[in-house]
Amino acid sequence: MLESNGYDVISGKLKEHLGLERSPVAIKFVLREEDIPEGIPKAAEKMRHCELVLKASGGDTFYATAEEQMCKGGSSAIGLEEAPAKVKTGEFYYELGRFSSIASAKKTMDSIPKIDQIMYALVYAPLEKATFDPDVIVIFANPAKAMILAQALVYTMGGRMEADFAGIQSICADAVAGPFTRRRPNITLGCSGSRQYADVKEDEVIIGLTGENIGCVINALENMS
Repeated sequence: MLESNGYDVISGKLKEHLGLERSPVAIKFVLREEDIPEGIPKAAEKMRHCELVLKASGGDTFYATAEEQMCKGGSSAIGLEEAPAKVKTGEFYYELGRFSSIASAKKTMDSIPKIDQIMYALVYAPLEKATFDPDVIVIFANPAKAMILAQALVYTMGGRMEADFAGIQSICADAVAGPFTRRRPNITLGCSGSRQYADVKEDEVIIGLTGENIGCVINALENMS
């Protein structure tokens, strides 16, 4: 495992090359209570997952179980609990006016990435303070900087960067559950909830990276600069 100063260097390079205003956020999935990294406190208040990511980007380190998650759609996407019936069927989003029919809502919900294994908690930290190996790293960037990151992601192996989103469950499903389950990065435009509650700016997009390939990304950014 990298020591905290190793991730401090990585976070610094991401901020330098991408001009980030917020810290990248390190997220770790924890299956059992005894696996919570030593010295990390539980979140002090109940918030939405997107708000917790924003809180970590501002410098706080903590873990959150389902009890600390205010948004049940987001909490179920990241594997902390079963989704409520109305979320599974799409009825919840249909009633919000996001879809023309229950059928289109259900089709979308069926295609949104989600973690089936029930986890005990997620650990959140600004990347520079991470004392654990992150499963996912969440980055907030403007489109121009996201383009540079996309170029870095194909620098070594080639190919194309895919963006998979539907405008709902963005920071939970698109930026965290998707990269964790599919083992590949994703870019999302956010959702109404994250832009309202997590202060995602109009000129920001969200990128979810897998933790294990972050060294290759940094190497690419260094060589491209």
